[in-house]
Amino acid sequence: MTDFDPVASARRVIALERDGLDALANSVDEAFANTVERLGKIHGRLICSGVGKSGHVARKIAATLASTGTLAYYIHPTEASHGDLGMITPDDAVLALSKSGETRELGDLIAYCRRFAVPLIGMTTQADSTLARAADHRLILPDAPEACGETRAPTTSTTLMMALGDALAVALLERRGFTAADFKTFHPGGALGAALATAADIMHAGEAMPLIAGSAPMSDVLIEMTVKSFGCAGILDDDGRLAGIITDGDLRRHMGDGLIDKPAHAIMTPNPKTGFPGMLAADAMREMTAGKAKIIQLFIVDPEQRPQGILHLHDLLRAGLK
Repeated sequence: MTDFDPVASARRVIALERDGLDALANSVDEAFANTVERLGKIHGRLICSGVGKSGHVARKIAATLASTGTLAYYIHPTEASHGDLGMITPDDAVLALSKSGETRELGDLIAYCRRFAVPLIGMTTQADSTLARAADHRLILPDAPEACGETRAPTTSTTLMMALGDALAVALLERRGFTAADFKTFHPGGALGAALATAADIMHAGEAMPLIAGSAPMSDVLIEMTVKSFGCAGILDDDGRLAGIITDGDLRRHMGDGLIDKPAHAIMTPNPKTGFPGMLAADAMREMTAGKAKIIQLFIVDPEQRPQGILHLHDLLRAGLK
């Protein structure tokens, strides 16, 4: 044990799994394309199944598929044998994972698919296995060495299953033309949901916006800024377009310079940064924080530069963006 080097061990494991992934990438062929085409045409759901480590991977693949627009869920083969087979219809398809292709617990599920003409996709390393022979579509993984050589614990093999499952989910996503807006529907919470939200989802609109005419005296601007509490006021031209902005910083810079006696347009910073209602919240945050001239407020305008709403940096942070 004194010669054990954990860094060398970690690098060896990663190198072995990297080599396996290279082999997997080179092995993807028409069988994968045909599988994607078949799954893209089913009217029901994709049921993912496996036992042990393959079962854990199958759960993850099902979750990834579901979050990217493919109706999918996981069924444990044993539970399937005790009644859950009734959840599977001829409109569905089954993706069964087994490194050896000889997992006994998958037997009833395979037989059910054959009996009721449910499309079966087999993901395995063994092209001549029971699973592969029974499957309508075969996703054959390279039989790469496991990273845990002596025990042969599932390591490289589960990494390859996971990667091929991701490839399947993304290919189906792209085939369907799945968009960020679609993705947001399945991820409404947390940082991911916030990043996929639009400015229109988060912005303050209508009477909440601090807006005032460019000809208004600065005394009115101060009242508007105080009442609306955004630390700024949008300055409008005679046609209601956003001509500029006055922030707390502008007030400090002009303090003692006859500030109260001047009209708003004399103090404003013209042509401020703006966004549009459909921009992603993540893009709005990047617009506000990129470069040296960082801002904490962003007016959202229509193509005619008429204000539609306002975003404060705190709104984005509260929504989960970082």
